[in-house]
Amino acid sequence: MPERASVKPFTSVWTRERKGPREQGLSRDQIVRAAMELLDAEGLDALSMRKLGAKLGAGATSLYWHVANKDELLELVMDEVYGKVTVPEGADWRHAASAFAYGLRGAILEHPWSVGLIGVVPGLGPNALTASDRLVGSFAGGGFAGTGVDYAVNAVIAYTLGATIPEVSWLNAIKSAGTDIAGMQAAIGPTIERLASDYPSLGERYKSYTGTDFDPTTARRLAFDFGLLALLDGLETRLPHST
Repeated sequence: MPERASVKPFTSVWTRERKGPREQGLSRDQIVRAAMELLDAEGLDALSMRKLGAKLGAGATSLYWHVANKDELLELVMDEVYGKVTVPEGADWRHAASAFAYGLRGAILEHPWSVGLIGVVPGLGPNALTASDRLVGSFAGGGFAGTGVDYAVNAVIAYTLGATIPEVSWLNAIKSAGTDIAGMQAAIGPTIERLASDYPSLGERYKSYTGTDFDPTTARRLAFDFGLLALLDGLETRLPHST
């Protein structure tokens, strides 16, 4: 049998003993805050330890006192993103699921670079684990049992990410093109109409939104509301007491 490739041992910033600030040095919070500012301004590809050090006016030694490498830094900044997802303690499962979904969507929209890290950087920090623990607890307390708890929680997470990530990717594309939503729609409109000529029902639906007061931002929010409500209604039918 072929030998199994050795797997590099997994390490996490959260398992390292946290060091205090060096004398006259930077704190970990300062480093994370500066990294978030850099990411928000320039995106994920712009982040490097060297660039972060330059922004802080500090050498690499000050940074590596708190994080061993860039991967650990990314763990820290992602937990800051998850810190914006507030799930009320003791909330019923529908309230908790809604708070989680809207909170995660808002956090991703506020920090669009996070799309490139979701599913790549593990969410093992205190903010991520607190939100997850409360969400799981609310479903368990609401009547879901066994693996049903995990399936329900995963459905909420999958819906939120599935609805939000394409939206952020679209907004990122608009930003990269140096235009706005209206400009992008005007640019691609003729192409869509031409390619949709063999699909008249789709073409008519597209035309029905042009030349109106249609607001794409509001429409995406309403679509998210609709999908989330439909999902929660469907999950409720899985409860033992549902008829």
